[in-house]
Amino acid sequence: MSAGQGRGSRPVAGWLVGYRRGMLRGDVLGALTAWALIVPESVAYAQIAGVPPQNAFYAAPVALLVYALFGRSNFLVIGATSAAAVLSAAAVSEISGDPQDAVGLSAALAVVVGAVLLVAGIARLGFITNFLAEPALVGFLFGMALTIVVRQGAKLVGVPGGDGNFFERLWTILSKAPDWSLATLAVGASALALLLLLERFVPRLPAALIVLALALALSAVLDLKDHGVDIVGGIASAVPVPRLPGVPAEDWIALSAGALGVALVVFAEAFSIAGRFAREHGQEVDADREMAAVGLSNIAVGLVRGFVVSGSASRSAAAIGAGGRTPMVSLIAAGLILLTGAFLTPLFTDLPEPVLGAIVIVAVRGFMRVGELRRYAALDRRSLWVALTALVGVLLFDLLPGLLLAVALSLVLFISAAGRRDVAVLGRLPGTRLYADVAQHPDAATTAGVLAVRPDGSLFFGNVNRVRLAVRDQVARTDPPPRAVVLDLNSSYRLGIPVLDTLDELREELAGKDIALHLAHVRARAEQDLTRHALADRVGPYGLHRTVDDAVSAATGGPV
Repeated sequence: MSAGQGRGSRPVAGWLVGYRRGMLRGDVLGALTAWALIVPESVAYAQIAGVPPQNAFYAAPVALLVYALFGRSNFLVIGATSAAAVLSAAAVSEISGDPQDAVGLSAALAVVVGAVLLVAGIARLGFITNFLAEPALVGFLFGMALTIVVRQGAKLVGVPGGDGNFFERLWTILSKAPDWSLATLAVGASALALLLLLERFVPRLPAALIVLALALALSAVLDLKDHGVDIVGGIASAVPVPRLPGVPAEDWIALSAGALGVALVVFAEAFSIAGRFAREHGQEVDADREMAAVGLSNIAVGLVRGFVVSGSASRSAAAIGAGGRTPMVSLIAAGLILLTGAFLTPLFTDLPEPVLGAIVIVAVRGFMRVGELRRYAALDRRSLWVALTALVGVLLFDLLPGLLLAVALSLVLFISAAGRRDVAVLGRLPGTRLYADVAQHPDAATTAGVLAVRPDGSLFFGNVNRVRLAVRDQVARTDPPPRAVVLDLNSSYRLGIPVLDTLDELREELAGKDIALHLAHVRARAEQDLTRHALADRVGPYGLHRTVDDAVSAATGGPV
């Protein structure tokens, strides 16, 4: 298997052993493209996270290196992202509003988030992301993007952004319109327009790096600082050196609550990107191993004074478009960023703040998925309301409460969907001993005196009573009344005590009407649960059957 075909179960050896010289050219081009995006975005995302720009240069090469060694995706480029940065800032601000504390708290948060993901990955909990409903995530990310835009919008007009939620910050900016700096607005608007034009007409070029270089040149030539345009200022040389975050024990504990939500979104973002690109290239990504790899990356980043990292869709796509096909992209890009942090940070001194704001706004606009909301409106109004609720929750209550709302909505959707269990009436297909839903197969014939039914999913405590009521209603509608009810349990792999207790209630209700209960298709693990419950003795060995046909034959006195 070649490096471009898959990585198997081994992290490094899965791709490095099969690496061929012919892959190097594409990977070098992919690494250069990723570097061109990482450098300006890292500076911008550091500001979102509330830490000095050099901390982004500490984090970026370490994240790339660790993921290349332990990750399972050939195509994912990991590092600072807008979502991770803004969630980090939100979690840290809950502990302390002092900028002096931000570096240590951000690093500690990365370690805690990483530890949560590592432990969850080892415990094989990668399936958890399946319960973060896509509409809730769409709404949350849309609201997050709008929150970032309004925060960066203050930089584009040269006024303080204020505090509070989205609407309060927006009002602060608009109310200060007389104080807007025309020079700052011109620089920010020009950068924004140029970024959009470059992405529209020459998408293969690194638009962010081109705009950054032009902004630096113009800032030095025109001396924009003297015209009232804020600049980044001096950035210390950034060579990552291992160092503990250095925060007190109570802050570690306080960060843990927010870290759970941050970890969920960080991994959901990274895994969705890795999975999408893997499927496009005929591969699959193991959720548990990815969770552990992203966790290790965050732990390593936290130990060099970085902040939370995740997978980047824009950098991954750009690297693939340039020809990158293996994790060698990340290794080469890590080396380039190390050189940049060690020797080139003085070049960023004159970088105008409104240009950074424009870069961030363009980077997050992909989260504002208006088309997806329109699709929900046309096809699934329930999903639309879920997405809008999460979106408005973020705008009103800020990011972490909005995230908790999105998670809560996802759980409500899951429980609601799992709790809705209808039962299908079964009939025998002509010329066979197979039984099927009579609503879907009109030629399927029911058996006189026997009502055969099948729940449309697995039974658990949240839906079994609905099934009991549905069976009771079907019995009441059957004319003449049946002498036996056959319950097909083919979809239930486990039968917990609440399920068995409720089925025993159903048996007792039916017995009061001289109707026998027969159970069919009881799977091996479910049968073990059943044998430990009193229902097994009450149904008796003649009430348990391998197939629906066997159960119907037994109920009618025919051969089994």
